[in-house]
Amino acid sequence: MTRLSVNINKIATLRNARGGNNPDVIKTAIDCERFGAEGITVHPRPDERHIRYNDVVQLKKVVTTEFNIEGYPDERYLKLIREVRPHQATLVPDAPDAITSNAGWDTIKQQHFLKEVVDEIKRLGVRVSVFVDPSPRFVEGAAVVGADRVELYTEPYAREFLVEKDIAVKPYIESANLAHELGLGLNAGHDLDLHNLAFLNKSVPFLDEVSIGHALICDALYLGLENTIQLYLKALR
Repeated sequence: MTRLSVNINKIATLRNARGGNNPDVIKTAIDCERFGAEGITVHPRPDERHIRYNDVVQLKKVVTTEFNIEGYPDERYLKLIREVRPHQATLVPDAPDAITSNAGWDTIKQQHFLKEVVDEIKRLGVRVSVFVDPSPRFVEGAAVVGADRVELYTEPYAREFLVEKDIAVKPYIESANLAHELGLGLNAGHDLDLHNLAFLNKSVPFLDEVSIGHALICDALYLGLENTIQLYLKALR
C-alpha cells in the first residue's frame, strides 16, 4: 500500500507568522502519526521561513514513523542530514528563493553533482530519493547516479487532471514502470489533494509513498487534522 507522509511545513509557516510556539510543530508531528500518518516530511529552506533547522533536530527525537527531509543539497542541507540521519533524504533542485518546488532535476546535466551527493548521503545509511519530472530520461538518470528512489513531480498531473485525467496520468504510469524495471522505489508529490489523489494511486503502479502538505493542511482547517488524515489514507486504500 502507498504510504502517506505529511509535510508539516505549513504548520511552521503559521507559527512563524505570529512568533511563539503556536501551533506547536513537534506536537503536530506526533499528532499526525497518532492520527495515522505513516511518515513526516519537512523541507527546511535557507531563510527558515517555515521549518527551522532546530525543528528538524527536535523532530528526529519524536518521529516514530519515517522521517523525510527534502531540500537542495548544499552544504547546510548535507550538514543537517549528517546530524539528523533521517530515513530518507529527498533531493530537490530548488533555488534558495523559490516559493515552492516547481521542477525536477535534470539528472543528465547534473549527473556528476548528483552522484557525489547521493554517494555521500548513502554512506550515512540514509535512503536517497531524487525529485524528477515524469520523463524516462530523467528516471534513467536517477538510476545512473545511484538514487534509491525517484519522487515524481505531480504538479503537471494535478493541473491536467482537471482537463483530461487519463492523459494527465499517462507519463506517470510510464515513468513508474521504468523506475520499477531499473530497481528504483517510487514516490510522488506536489499539488496532490483529495480530488486527484485516489485516481493517481489507482493508476500508477509500484507507488511507495506520497508526501502531501499544503492541500492537507488547508483541508484540516475545515475538516480537522485527524479526519483529514483519515480521508487521505482512504484515498490511498
